[in-house]
Amino acid sequence: MSRDVASVSGGEVRETPPAGAPPPVGELPGAVLFACTQNAVRSVMAAAILRHLAGNRAYVASAGVRAGETDPFVTAVMDEIGIDVSKHTPNTLKELHDTSFDLIVTLSPEAHHQALELTRTMAVDVEYWPTLDATVTADQGSREQVLAQYRGVRDQLFDRIRKRFGFDGGPSV
Repeated sequence: MSRDVASVSGGEVRETPPAGAPPPVGELPGAVLFACTQNAVRSVMAAAILRHLAGNRAYVASAGVRAGETDPFVTAVMDEIGIDVSKHTPNTLKELHDTSFDLIVTLSPEAHHQALELTRTMAVDVEYWPTLDATVTADQGSREQVLAQYRGVRDQLFDRIRKRFGFDGGPSV
């Protein structure tokens, strides 16, 4: 099952579930993969947040279309909320040894396309969560302005994960 994205007024974007299917809010799948373009920022944050909230109740991984480089701003903003990602090594969707995920959450258009291609013969749900690429403006502004961009991405992902997987009573950023 794949969810499409529909734009609504004010520039807000919402995913549209298939006809007749309610959004699966509150359901924690056994295995979740977060995918983005380089597995250096968005998918790293999302996977670490879900691991933090779910503990050992779900297997959580991340990958990218291409392997990027470890991003020190990600480490900094995740440290701020007590989540250590310093040992993360970026990898690609093609490098995954196990592709038996119940849910793949894509965070960039390129990752979404790749995930749909990867799963076309598999029984796996794919959801697209459009998420800002904080690296686009990382070379502009002061360190604090760049960190603010990364914090915005982190906080958006934290809120989305809490709502999607039913952690409404859990900690917040």
